[in-house]
This record gives sequence, C-alpha cells and structure tokens, in this order.
Amino acid sequence: MNWHAVRAIYRFEMARTFRTVVQSILTPVLTTSLYFVVFGSAIGSRMTDIDGIPFAAFIVPGLVMLSVLTESIGNASFGIYFPKWSGTIYELLSAPVSTAEIVLGYVGAAATKSIMIGLIILATSAFFVPLSVLHPLMMLGFLALTALTFSLFGFLLGIWATSWEKLQFVPALIITPLTFLGGSFYSIDMLPPVWRTITLFNPVVYLISGFRWSFYGQSAINPLVSITMVVLIMVVCLALIAWIIRSGWRLRH
Repeated sequence: MNWHAVRAIYRFEMARTFRTVVQSILTPVLTTSLYFVVFGSAIGSRMTDIDGIPFAAFIVPGLVMLSVLTESIGNASFGIYFPKWSGTIYELLSAPVSTAEIVLGYVGAAATKSIMIGLIILATSAFFVPLSVLHPLMMLGFLALTALTFSLFGFLLGIWATSWEKLQFVPALIITPLTFLGGSFYSIDMLPPVWRTITLFNPVVYLISGFRWSFYGQSAINPLVSITMVVLIMVVCLALIAWIIRSGWRLRH
C-alpha cells in the first residue's frame, strides 16, 4: 500500500475544504439550523410527542443524517469529477497508484468532511433541543459507516457523470426526496400499512432508523437490519468502483 499517495490525495481534498470553509462547512450547518428553528421551535411546540420523544428532539437524527448523506455524496462526486473535467485524471491514472489507494484518498477525505459536519450539526442542535444519546459509540460508528458508504456512492456518481448537470441530478432529485420520505420528520409506524410497506423499499429509511436508535434506544426497524443494509450498499459500491477503475469506463475515454 502506497500510503504516500493516499496521504497526498487526502491532504489535497481536505485543503480544498478549508479554503472554502463558508461553502463547505458553514452553509450546511446554517441550513440545518434553520430546520431546527422552523420545525423544532415553531412547529415542534405544537406537535405531540412521537414514541414518547419530543418532536424537536425526534427530528435531530434525521436532520443530521440528511446533511451527512448530502455532503458525503457531494464531496466525493465533486472530488473525482473535477479531475475528469479538467483532464488531470490522466496524471493520476498513469501514476503508480492502485485502485484501493485512489479510493482511500478521495473517499477518506469526503467521509472525514461529512463526519465533521455531522458532529458540528449535532453540537449545534444542543442549543435548540435537549439532546441525549443513549449509545454514543453506536452513534459514532453508524455515522462513520454511513459517511463512508455514501462517499463511495458519491465517488461512483462522480465517475458516472458526464456533465455538471448530471452531477447534481441524483443528489437533488433522488437522494434528498428519499431522505425526506425516509422518516426524517416522522416515524414510519405512523403510516398506513400499505404505505409503510412501500416505504421499506427506501434504503434511507434503514439509515435514519438505525441512527435514531442510537439516540433514543427505539426504532421502527431493528438496528441490526439497518447496519446490514448500510454494509450491503457499501459492498455494491466497492465492487462497482473496482470494476470501473480497472476497465477505465468513463475515465480514459
């Protein structure tokens, strides 16, 4: 393993983040804070508890997961798409750097940035709602696993995209709606049986349910099922990325 190459890619991506702190970190934190103000303070005071949890506190895991998913995909997809667009990807492909080292560098940096934002938003939420985490280690582990998995998905998206419009298509029109429909602001147990069954085909439901369990010890879905779903998505992404980099699909042509 060429750790010098991994470290070079990782440091380059992290340096780009700290050069654009307002866009990379401050903007998602402020956006999520507005959700807390609107849904937590304004609307939450008029809502009844959900499964014995105040509404304002109930939505915290969903909002954190919404930011982590969006930032993981966005950071990783931009990280690999920009070298494709500028043509510098050929320097990377011709260098003595393996597939695993390329993925570790880009995905590791994207996941690190997403975890940072998730933790900052989590700390910010404590100013708006009384927050408690029953299983902190589980929470951190699930946060890291989700950030890593969807950074892999974002990396895959960046390779697939052939234009800036395509790069924004999946996060804006697929991931964000799936997150809002995945139980961010409600429990899927509140849905009619038919819609609850349909909702279970949404993979984001498992992520939010598992993450919420680490906070409050209760969830509509078994946390082991949630972890299994995340690992399954990760394995599929890894397999696709390995094939793409070996074959050069949409990289060399």
